Amino acid sequence: RRHALRPEAAAALTLLLGWILAQVAGAAGAANVLVAYNLTWKSTNFKTILEWEPKPINHIYTVQISTRLGDWKNKCFHTTATECDLTDEIIKNVNQTYMARVFSYPVGNGHTTSSDVEPPFTNSPEFTPYLDTNLGQPRVHSFKPVGTKLNVTVEDARTLVRINGTFLSLRDVFGKDLTYILYYWKASSTGKKSTKTNTNEFLIDVDKGENYCFSVQAVIPSRRTNSKSPESSTECTSQEKGIFRELSFIIGTVLFVVIIFIIVLLVSLYKCRKARVRRSGKETCPLNDA
Repeated sequence: RRHALRPEAAAALTLLLGWILAQVAGAAGAANVLVAYNLTWKSTNFKTILEWEPKPINHIYTVQISTRLGDWKNKCFHTTATECDLTDEIIKNVNQTYMARVFSYPVGNGHTTSSDVEPPFTNSPEFTPYLDTNLGQPRVHSFKPVGTKLNVTVEDARTLVRINGTFLSLRDVFGKDLTYILYYWKASSTGKKSTKTNTNEFLIDVDKGENYCFSVQAVIPSRRTNSKSPESSTECTSQEKGIFRELSFIIGTVLFVVIIFIIVLLVSLYKCRKARVRRSGKETCPLNDA
């Protein structure tokens, strides 16, 4: 004879079956989620973004970042984007080596599927900012002739690395590891010359009366990869402009002197005329009776 289950036992069995079905559904959902791939660090002057594929369809992503100590932190939590800005983490110590991973969470009926099963994830390559960030294109701050030489000054790019709230420049971060190369040539020639410095100034010999063109490039010689920045835009001197400025200054000075001379002359003539009029008036006055 069959015995009916007690209500308490039936309820417990129902809960158990429900939990098992939820786990199976969660595992199946996780198994069907598209896993992130092609994780790539994009970093220039320490501005650092992690990118990956594919675009999400029925899932969302969460990014975690850690040093080699395994101190994982959630970033870009439950996002539908395929990139995550990790600059604020890596600038804390640009000499550290970082790792990141991207989790894929299934989504159903507009809500994240809840499951005790760990969602699938993909690890990124390791990233050391000091060694791996790309150097941005430098900029020429100024250039001017100094006798038979040309003085060229390079402006250091600012970074997002901070100390006591102050943003550091590339020179502040890399120090003497940062070198600049100057490429220069006569405007009438294609033959390039180059010189380098681990400061921000160049002083090169030039021929008087010749126009010169030049560009600069930032370099970290100690690096095996990513050692050079793109070259700056080309700048050229112009002797004609210099001569024109000198002539303009001379002409302006001469005009100023002429104008002052004319003003002084007119004032003098005016005073002389007034004095002459006064003298003429005195001569025509009648004598007083005795």
